[in-house]
Amino acid sequence: MIDIKMIDFNKSNGLIPSIIQDNETLQVLMLGYMNEEALQKTLIEGRVTFFSRSKQRLWTKGEESGNFLNVISIKNDCDNDTILIHVIPEGPTCHTGSFTCWDQDKTTNFGVLLTLEETITNRWENEDTSSYVASLKAAGTHKIAQKVGEEAVEVVIEALRSDDKLFLEENADLLFHYLVLLKAKGYELKDVLEVLKSRMK
Repeated sequence: MIDIKMIDFNKSNGLIPSIIQDNETLQVLMLGYMNEEALQKTLIEGRVTFFSRSKQRLWTKGEESGNFLNVISIKNDCDNDTILIHVIPEGPTCHTGSFTCWDQDKTTNFGVLLTLEETITNRWENEDTSSYVASLKAAGTHKIAQKVGEEAVEVVIEALRSDDKLFLEENADLLFHYLVLLKAKGYELKDVLEVLKSRMK
């Protein structure tokens, strides 16, 4: 999380722009303003609180509607005068009922893959012996590659059956182990995407 002492509240008369971004879709949900007290409350409670310029008071998003913004991470920008907050929203963000304040529906993208890749990297590098990723790392690249092969076979088997739930679960297992294999080989998903982009030319 952010170090509140780093934030320059004086640059804009005590308020800083706070960009709210969905942690799963990476869509920008809204823009609000925080003073130091609002940011402190957000950090303590784990729900986004703004300073309302119209009401001249602290305002926790969702305090009336129940559509809270649950904080995942808070980052300051390079000038320490704007913050980016990743959240998991409870319901629509906009008072109009829209997913975003720009009248956008929730869209499916691959932000969740980047979050998963980041989690794998953290567990790989921290070597937490209690994590499954650490156990795969200890087993070595050969074992990880073998696991990817096994999961791929499971995907093929389930594709020929009629259990959609199992088919999707096996795909999830394959994708997870594939990301671990990329990590073991020193690559990231973006490296593979660059290859795919080059083939589209």
